[in-house]
Amino acid sequence: MTCSLAAAWRRSSFWALPLLWTLALGLWGLSRQHTLWRDEAATWQVAQRPVADIWHMLGQVDAVHGFYYLLMHGLFACFGSGTTTLRLPSVLAMSCAAACVAVIGRRLAGQLVGLTAGLAFGLLPAVQFYLQEGRSYALVAMGAGISTLLLVTMLEDGGRGGGLGGDRGRWRRWAAYGGTVLLCALLNWLSLLLLPAHLATLLWSKAERGIWTRWAAASAAAVTAALPLILFSRSQSDQVSWIPPLTWHMMIGPAVLLLIGGIGALADRARAGRLSVAAVGLPLLVVPQIGLIGLSLVQPLFLDRYVLFSMLGLALLIGTALGAAVAALGKRFRRTSSWLLPVAVVVALLALLPQLLAKRSPTSRVDDVLAIAADVRHLKKTGDAVLFIPAARRDTALVSPDAFAGLRDIALAESAAASGTLKGLEAGPDRIRTDLSSQQRVLLVTDAPQVARPVSAARDEAKLSVLRASFTVVADRQVLGRRVTVYERRS
Repeated sequence: MTCSLAAAWRRSSFWALPLLWTLALGLWGLSRQHTLWRDEAATWQVAQRPVADIWHMLGQVDAVHGFYYLLMHGLFACFGSGTTTLRLPSVLAMSCAAACVAVIGRRLAGQLVGLTAGLAFGLLPAVQFYLQEGRSYALVAMGAGISTLLLVTMLEDGGRGGGLGGDRGRWRRWAAYGGTVLLCALLNWLSLLLLPAHLATLLWSKAERGIWTRWAAASAAAVTAALPLILFSRSQSDQVSWIPPLTWHMMIGPAVLLLIGGIGALADRARAGRLSVAAVGLPLLVVPQIGLIGLSLVQPLFLDRYVLFSMLGLALLIGTALGAAVAALGKRFRRTSSWLLPVAVVVALLALLPQLLAKRSPTSRVDDVLAIAADVRHLKKTGDAVLFIPAARRDTALVSPDAFAGLRDIALAESAAASGTLKGLEAGPDRIRTDLSSQQRVLLVTDAPQVARPVSAARDEAKLSVLRASFTVVADRQVLGRRVTVYERRS
């Protein structure tokens, strides 16, 4: 009796190992040596605004991230604003996603595949990057994992049950499926590319008519509820105008992922009409990538983080391939079969260790907002002015206001909170030239040359033209993608 209970516990709670594994990887180096990059700075400064100010901002910009900002506002109010509060939701979400991968793999191909897939998910480079990111992409991955697990459960149970209680239970699960898809869409509506992936799974597994009807109803409800956000955020499409057009070299990454996924699908030996790892994992990997590529042909949108949830499919396929290899070796080396999976995990960890360390280093991101604020604190003097090129680099002052205390932001006409923007509204070029003419010492905060884009705004041209004509550089510091230059007026 005791042995049977222990075996049942192991079967029901084996998903805890991938969850704890991913959680440990996420907590390791969570502060990234006390650095914060520009995307996380946006979350940090917006989430600390009052709800009314956040709502005002969403009418102007970033409505697509509005639900996430409000969620983080609540967490900051409860636990304080720090890098732990900022990033821990992503760590917890990715850990839950790993558990979902493990359960899906076990249901489709057995406990070995589920365990291998769940452990592999936490080691994927893309997962490692966004595991510690103060943005919404890990939460979307968790939602995709939950909705995919619900779909697999309902496909497996489609022919079972009956009666009123069974129908109620099924509809509750479909309502949970639709609600989860909707929450993902509110976090980032490009997550709706999950639905065509699930559609491909239904086609592959030849789902019965009742499943089709309920899936269509749940999906339509989720899309309809998200449609107002989609339409409104399209009016703010200028905020993604910086994304470059699709090029052939941008296809290398997706091509490699598809190749790895194809190997995993071959290991599954899936047949049409059967629910399998390949029937779930391959569409989950391929369809969102292809869908995003198709959308990018209309408007450039191709960023891998928008379809981060497709890594769930990759982990399932990798788990199938590795699980098959471990099982084959286990038959050949029976005495050491119990050590094969732990050894494989250790080997993978050692092989990926340089990349894991790189993801946790300050140089893993394009810049560090906090480091340059420390330089400003040391370089400023009483009565100095400050300028930002481009205006988005004002995020340094917004997340570190103490470092900029005493400096006059001479280009700023209206603050970020008052204007409902991320960077504030600046005065026109003529007023900037006039205000600069009365300054004796100016600190310029901008991007380091290796990551800077060409100056195009008339305001920024005006700033630079006056500085070059009437001032001389007396100090220049560059650190982790940011630069602060001190100018003094020529005698």
